[in-house]
Amino acid sequence: MPNRLAHETSPYLLQHADNPVDWWPWSDEAFEEARRSNKPVLLSVGYSSCHWCHVMAHESFEDQATADYLNEHFVSIKVDREERPDVDAVYMEAVQAATGQGGWPMTVFLTPEAEPFYFGTYFPPAAHHNLPSFGQVLEGVQHAWAERRDEVSEVAGKIVRDLASREIAFRAEQVPGEEELAQALLGLTREYDAQHGGFGGAPKFPPSMVLEFLLRHHARTGSEGALQMARDTCERMARGGIYDQLGGGFARYSVDRHWVVPHFEKMLYDNALLCRVYAHLWRATGSELARRVALETADFLVRELRTSEGGFASALDADSDDGTGRHVEGAYYVWTPEQLTEILGAEDARLAAQYFGVTEEGTFEHGASVLQLPQQEGVFEAERIESIKRRLLEARAARPAPGRDDKIVAAWNGLAIAALAETGAYFDRPDLVEAAVGAADLLVRLHLDEHAHLSRTSRDGQAGANAGVLEDYADVAEGFLALASVTGEGVWLEFAGLLLDQVLTRFADAETGALYDTAADAEQLIRRPQDPTDNATPSGWTAAAGALLGYAAHTGSAAHRTGAERALGIVKALAPQVPRFIGWGLASAEALLDGPREVAVVGPRLDDEGTRALHRTALLGTAPGAVVAAGAEGSDEFPLLADRPLLNGEPTAYVCHNFTCDAPTTDASRLGTALS
Repeated sequence: MPNRLAHETSPYLLQHADNPVDWWPWSDEAFEEARRSNKPVLLSVGYSSCHWCHVMAHESFEDQATADYLNEHFVSIKVDREERPDVDAVYMEAVQAATGQGGWPMTVFLTPEAEPFYFGTYFPPAAHHNLPSFGQVLEGVQHAWAERRDEVSEVAGKIVRDLASREIAFRAEQVPGEEELAQALLGLTREYDAQHGGFGGAPKFPPSMVLEFLLRHHARTGSEGALQMARDTCERMARGGIYDQLGGGFARYSVDRHWVVPHFEKMLYDNALLCRVYAHLWRATGSELARRVALETADFLVRELRTSEGGFASALDADSDDGTGRHVEGAYYVWTPEQLTEILGAEDARLAAQYFGVTEEGTFEHGASVLQLPQQEGVFEAERIESIKRRLLEARAARPAPGRDDKIVAAWNGLAIAALAETGAYFDRPDLVEAAVGAADLLVRLHLDEHAHLSRTSRDGQAGANAGVLEDYADVAEGFLALASVTGEGVWLEFAGLLLDQVLTRFADAETGALYDTAADAEQLIRRPQDPTDNATPSGWTAAAGALLGYAAHTGSAAHRTGAERALGIVKALAPQVPRFIGWGLASAEALLDGPREVAVVGPRLDDEGTRALHRTALLGTAPGAVVAAGAEGSDEFPLLADRPLLNGEPTAYVCHNFTCDAPTTDASRLGTALS
């Protein structure tokens, strides 16, 4: 019989609806039940495309004996970290403080007052590798709760006090300058893997936000070293197994430092961020590889993640059926030489194996290889390679596909809107811009209420119950700003303004300028989460700073520019220390130092050929601080278009930099020079 999770909208929670564990969703009722029954709480946090979450679910939560013990001695709460990033962040901070590491599945034991006292991640069904079994953990926690309650309460209270005392120290009045950005670049250079690209060792994650900083730093300063790190990292990733050589799109990370073997889950946020990075790399260098990868990744987003409502699903699983009924990581993506021969015939199979680096020993498991594009001498016949790719993709489509988490996360859709809008504009792909508009329409229609409050998620056209967090407001505003610049539709600027007003009034500390991940009127947890560092996505803090800065450039709003500058004070503090983890903050600081640059393009009509040429030139400008408004003469779509007439009746561009305006121009090449 299904448990309480059967009524949830999260695909991850629904995966556990048939467990024999008597799961509760995160709710006041669950903690009331813990108080009534005098039981501790098991908090289990994961997400639908998490491989080890599935493993622990199968080993423990589907086991009747384990479920019986949990149901007798605990109130068990299951949380989708993508729905409740606030709950995840608060308890992950406690896990990392206590154990020095974290990850998912996250396993935390709480008092009925939600105070944590014992932590872990994955626990196996039988003890091994210095890990106790899950059963041993449950028995130990239950014994401590029953026999040493005072000690448990003391530990829990101390943990909560320690968390509450963790204040982020920075000076809002001091914005980052040349010195901090130079120190950040030096720090990145020291951690750069010159042989394989990227930063650090295994596992190696795509450094999307750092790459954006490096491209902006090169654009502003001409630093060849910054461009070289960005270009080489992008090429190594695009040639590696982390990139899907047949279908486009990137996996979550590489388990090795060479980008060969990925952890095969594909996340919306990674692909949105990387699509935009490769488009920006093409804009800076004209690289054909960057163009190809940007477009293939955009096509992957639309083809495999777009939902029937017009939004973008969260992720594709790492695991899929290997054809024998077993769910195996990577089964959908890997190939043996025998499989190539079966699909392609002997001659083309030999060519495919050489081209994609498929070996007899295999680069993955059980003699299978992840497809790569190794550097090779010689020339391959393009038509023959395209034929091979097409046949392999058709054969792969017949395999059991990985599961899709089809909930719509507002923040990640904001990132996708920005990426698709810009990629569509750069490469004359109006279908991609239309896909961005469709997702934006869904967010306004379904996620945004009459008070300009955002819902974090939706699914099947139904908004979820969880409130949006800072990253939702910031990333959706970022997407709307990009869409406004590309489409010339000022309504997206207005919607961005509504969201950013919420950031200033509900998420910002009026005295310090610090930003919190949850609104002042949100559910109160044991600590109000606050994290300025970038992880898999831009932090809400740095994303908000960037969006506030862009909106201020569009509108001249002093309040929004001041909010951005105060928020960027954290970058001055963190950039010299941890540049790898403040990449979006560094990118936003580049925009601050370069701008504001306001670009207004006016023409008789927006679809006029001359107007389109100037508009495209403006969008292709690499200046980090630039914002673009385009429209017909006399239009009131954008503040930047006010009092901007045509010059001699021709489409005209106006550029202002640091509050000083250049002479208007009708020459696209002159405009390009001003924005490079």
